[in-house]
Amino acid sequence: MSRASAKSLPSLSVRIDLDSEDRIGPGKIELLEQIHQHGSISAAGRAMDMSYKRAWDLVDEINRICGHAAVEPQTGGKNGGGAMLTPFGAGLVARYRKIERNAARAVRKELEALQTDIARPRKS
Repeated sequence: MSRASAKSLPSLSVRIDLDSEDRIGPGKIELLEQIHQHGSISAAGRAMDMSYKRAWDLVDEINRICGHAAVEPQTGGKNGGGAMLTPFGAGLVARYRKIERNAARAVRKELEALQTDIARPRKS
């Protein structure tokens, strides 16, 4: 079975361009969600098959472009430090996911039509 004939609908991916250079998209949001889930930037990076440096650089970029800290490091205890989302970071994830849901809902009929068009046999 080809990808086009699969039962699931094509999906929409949302990237929000804040200006000509700064953007928030699915990768950065997933990283924030993984940090929330794992309580650590390094564990979030591992969950996404990403180096700690890359994960930290993305967190730093998110904090810079938003002008607010989205992630807050936690001081080390017996198990070492960690990280958690700030209220701003949690709100950023929630707002992005709401934008994503609303956009997907708005284009659902067009995605269904696209799926139908792609699934039609081509004329030789």
